Amino acid sequence: MSKRYSIGLDYGTNSCRSLLVDLETGAELGSAVFNYPSGELGILTDPRDPNVARQNPQDYIDGMVAVVTGAIEQARRADPGFDAGRVIGIGVDTTGSTVIPVDADGTPLGLLEEFRDNLNAQVWLWKDHTAHEEAAEITAAARRTHPQYLDRCGGTYSSEWFWSKLLRLKRVDPGVFAAAASFVEHCDWIPALLTGQSDPLKMARSVCAAGHKAMYNPDWGGLPARDFLASVDPALAGLRDRLYHRALTSDQLAGRLSPNWAKKLGLRTGIAVAAGAFDAHMGAVGAGVREGTLVKILGTSTCDLMIHPNQQELADIPGLCGIVDGSVLPGCYGLEAGQSAVGDIFLWFVNHLVPECYGADAAAKFEGMERAMVGMKPGETGLMALDWNNGNRTILTDVRLSGMILGQTLHTEAHEIYRALIEATAYGALTIVNRFEEYGVKVVEIVCTGGLAVKNATLMQIYADVLGRPMKVSQSEQTCALGAAIFGAMAAGAVESGFDSVQGAQEQLCRVRDGVYMPDRGRHETYRKLYGIYRRLHDAFGTSDWEGGLHGVMKELIAIREGARAE
Repeated sequence: MSKRYSIGLDYGTNSCRSLLVDLETGAELGSAVFNYPSGELGILTDPRDPNVARQNPQDYIDGMVAVVTGAIEQARRADPGFDAGRVIGIGVDTTGSTVIPVDADGTPLGLLEEFRDNLNAQVWLWKDHTAHEEAAEITAAARRTHPQYLDRCGGTYSSEWFWSKLLRLKRVDPGVFAAAASFVEHCDWIPALLTGQSDPLKMARSVCAAGHKAMYNPDWGGLPARDFLASVDPALAGLRDRLYHRALTSDQLAGRLSPNWAKKLGLRTGIAVAAGAFDAHMGAVGAGVREGTLVKILGTSTCDLMIHPNQQELADIPGLCGIVDGSVLPGCYGLEAGQSAVGDIFLWFVNHLVPECYGADAAAKFEGMERAMVGMKPGETGLMALDWNNGNRTILTDVRLSGMILGQTLHTEAHEIYRALIEATAYGALTIVNRFEEYGVKVVEIVCTGGLAVKNATLMQIYADVLGRPMKVSQSEQTCALGAAIFGAMAAGAVESGFDSVQGAQEQLCRVRDGVYMPDRGRHETYRKLYGIYRRLHDAFGTSDWEGGLHGVMKELIAIREGARAE
């Protein structure tokens, strides 16, 4: 059989990347990265409001050309027999909810001359939190009249999500809102661009984006009812018919690669372009997700994904980011949870607070702190942190919460704080695992992926010790792009791809590394005590109905610290 390849495009927060995969062997023949040049690390900000996070859509276009042609060139160097004409499909994942205001031709307003310098006309990145008041209004309205809308998104609508951002735009810049013929998720716009299907009313829309961020559900006819949207703001009700009525799983065809884009990318005209989805959800597929597997994507933030067969009963789970049929795998509910900041916390700390005695730059400082932590025992720092520097996504779903470090003394050193911050993110991870299992979704194994999983052995061992579970790591360092490539192959069809199901493709292409981080029983027992303190702080600062006292917390931390040091 002739060689067959697929390309996955992964649009992240600061860059985009590609992965070119041999569908027979699973070999990753080519990959390229493009750092977004606009703004600060690709993000357009406003010094007057730290919640603003926008992006330039031109970066997405330039990035696509760079990473696809770069991957093809790399594949040619790796295999002289490589033929780009044997690429059968392209899949796309992006961040989300990352919302693009577009005109009637599907052109982002930010690319038009009249709006080029208007931040509000640019792409509203997932981490834009300006709409926190609007999110609270939408949550309150749903609780009054349509509580079912909240049942599948954890009970609270988020400022990160679709309708919140649209309402915020309408209020802060009515001119841009009125100029937008429609609004498109980033993961829908890229496939539309590639296929030449620019009409916002006709382009393929992702069920992953629609279900997790826009309250879409076939049980109530798709998007939220017009009367509900009107109760929030009549402008949203008027917009409903300019969006979409149907959403697709990512194994479905969004369209065929247009001649224009085939020429730009060096590919064959007419190859399959799959319906898009969010990066974490495709990352779960690339990491080999199956029933009972929790895929933990460890990066600037984390996303925790599980699946559950859609023919089996499943309770609504408070605090999750969403439960959506088909958002990860066809035929299964996709369950999403996550933490709003993990790698971002560590970067904040090293960039602003770590002294140069640990190293000259950020990378050296991280290495210096890890060396200083060698041999440290759980509880030895006497510190406890809350991992809410960017709010809490799961299980409290409250973007207005903030981080905390407790227990410092005049002898506290930077590497001890760094360890406490790692531990805090591990406690947040344990809270998510516990929430899944409290509602009947058994976590049989944990597979990690993302930059931190691959590069930070200290963090991975702490996670294993805190959770008391083995922590596996995906073989591929590009699981999001790998998942996208799998869906690109599936959209091409069973005859071309050689796979009759996504699960069949996963069996062929997805692997975990030989090394597994195993928990230490003694360290886990100490962490159980520390986690009890974390939960007291978690509930005291994060919930309104908590009853108890915090007067003993500092002394408990000191007692655990003294016990650890005495050993």
